[in-house]
Amino acid sequence: MSTDDFPTDRPAVVTCGLPYANGDLHIGHLRGYIGADAFTRALRTLGQQVAYVSGSDMHGTPVAVNAEEEGVDPEEFALEWHEQYEETFPQFNVDFDNYGHTHDETNTAITQEIVRTLDEEGYVYEKEIQVAYDPDADQYLPDRYVVGTCPYCGEAARGDECDEGCQRHLEPGEVEDPTSTITGNPAEYRERAHKFFEVSAFEEYLTDFLDGLEGTSNARNQPRQWIEDGLQDWCITRDMDWGIDYPGESVAPEEQRDEGGETAGVGEDLVLYVWVDAPIEYISSTKQYSERVGIEEYDWQGVWREDGDIVHVIGRDIIQHHTIFWPAMLEAADYNAPRAVAATGFITINGKGLSTSRNRAIWAREYLEEGFHPDLLRYYLTTTGGLQQDVDFSWDAFQEKVNGELVGTVGNFWYRSLLFAYRNYEGTPDAAVSAEVESRINGAIEEVREAVNDYDLRGIGQAATQLAQFGNEYIQRNEPWKLTDDEPERAAQVIRDCVQIAKAVAVLLEPITPDKAQNLWEQLGEDDQIADAYLEDALEAPPRNFDEPGELFEKIEDDRVDELNAKLQERVAAAADGDDDETESDDTAADEADDMTDAADLEPLAEDRISFEDFQDLDIRVGRIETAEGIDGADDLARLEVDIGFETRQVVAGIKQLHDLGELPGEKCVLLANMEPAELFGVESNGMILAAGEEADLLTTHGDADVGEKVR
Repeated sequence: MSTDDFPTDRPAVVTCGLPYANGDLHIGHLRGYIGADAFTRALRTLGQQVAYVSGSDMHGTPVAVNAEEEGVDPEEFALEWHEQYEETFPQFNVDFDNYGHTHDETNTAITQEIVRTLDEEGYVYEKEIQVAYDPDADQYLPDRYVVGTCPYCGEAARGDECDEGCQRHLEPGEVEDPTSTITGNPAEYRERAHKFFEVSAFEEYLTDFLDGLEGTSNARNQPRQWIEDGLQDWCITRDMDWGIDYPGESVAPEEQRDEGGETAGVGEDLVLYVWVDAPIEYISSTKQYSERVGIEEYDWQGVWREDGDIVHVIGRDIIQHHTIFWPAMLEAADYNAPRAVAATGFITINGKGLSTSRNRAIWAREYLEEGFHPDLLRYYLTTTGGLQQDVDFSWDAFQEKVNGELVGTVGNFWYRSLLFAYRNYEGTPDAAVSAEVESRINGAIEEVREAVNDYDLRGIGQAATQLAQFGNEYIQRNEPWKLTDDEPERAAQVIRDCVQIAKAVAVLLEPITPDKAQNLWEQLGEDDQIADAYLEDALEAPPRNFDEPGELFEKIEDDRVDELNAKLQERVAAAADGDDDETESDDTAADEADDMTDAADLEPLAEDRISFEDFQDLDIRVGRIETAEGIDGADDLARLEVDIGFETRQVVAGIKQLHDLGELPGEKCVLLANMEPAELFGVESNGMILAAGEEADLLTTHGDADVGEKVR
């Protein structure tokens, strides 16, 4: 893992979280794959040797459950989706150097080799654990075959993840009040022997690893809390027959062996947990690419076994897997650690949670069928907010960004500059680039370099768009149409500058909008591929002659947006009418929280009732917020000081992204005062602010209740 700025003289690899091969792709998934593709392209413009790899996640309970529902073999089911993904990604200009899947021979072999090494190095042991069991179905319940309550935050959780609450990885046996998803009946816990990877042995290593990790702040900081809380060893086997078999004979503790020396209690139908073989596909896919092009072209071992640069672009719901389990496994097996982990935020639709079962999503195929160019979506997803921030998609916001930035700024400058150059000079005027313009282009190039090294996709796109904005201002300020007769040399020099700016914008924007940049490249008369251009080529002289240009972007009209909004509303309404009794599930992709709670889709009432005496035990007070500030390193947390009459309490609340903190001081709130203190990101929280819904609508009082009054 290096710390030198890109480009380095070492090979690099960029990966993106694997999609579960069990459902259609939507823009929530595409954000990560497009982002990683754009970052890879940007690295290449710097001169970095890099491969972009990923693959379909073929294993795990989501695939097994859905295949069972359709009455087909899991492999057949998953391969069908895998092939669909292979067709879909290129349609959005997501250009993988290799796209494999976890069930192929390469990944099976490397996975078993790595696990065998972990075992031989003494980092794997067996122990009896409590595993959910459905007596009616007469089977054990791994992962998503069981649902219940998270033991850490009390929210609804699946067997391996608290997806509705704290997003922690959950070990078998941790979910409280387990229920079988097979029969819907309560499950029971039974003892079962399983394999464990001793993650706890890597506490010091992981602390040092996080100290040097690059990427987004959420990926660097969130895992520290898990280390401070004490690392838990990781169960790496599951009670299933779909997956990669554990390699070889087990090495069990002596007390787990019977009189004949054989291992006792380990079932023959155990396979490796999906999160063991899924990240190993990164290695396998890189190896497959290297084997295809030759190690002289790209050496996969130079990345994974020596000192290459590994960058993971993932969804923030799988940070723990990529910053705790994965680097510990790599270290134990003597593989190179990631240089960076960049975690994206989630996608919402019209301000509400994306919901696949309620059809509140913009599907990949739907977007293409509507006739929009993929580069428009690429631009929207990469330049709307920072990489780790949640992004809201609406057709209205999409229209505004396309019309304002791509049509009104970039497209307008490209077209007016090249058209003037063609009509007056039949191409690039014979003049030198001015010092002002050369300096501005150099500045934009440096902005891209800095953005790449900051893992800032928005910054990459903004550098290009702002250069086009400068071009519009430059041509308007110099008015070459007024100079052609009286000052022809000056007019030629201005247009020469503008053509150079147009070429530079194309080079800088290629990672974000590769097709449109190539279109402009061709309109300039360039005969090679813009994907092969480096940043420095932004200052290379364009061809002397080129043909009449065409407009590259088309305005989206209001009636088109109205039509798209109506279609989305009809789909959501239809899904809601036919889906009232179904439970929401999130099993479309490993890297995206598909089904965030929708404020309009109310949670069911709790069945368990509490007594009036229990309610009286809650000390709920009216408070007034005195100060509010974000907590460094925490994406969502804010530190509040709340006056509750008797004293001022320090409280941590997850409202950083949902409220303007500067406007909160002076506002009344409702606070649970006898909540046990907790420490979050090194800040003690002594109480809990009450809020409603996903948008954290702070509860307050209707009248003039005094600060400190008790809520009864």
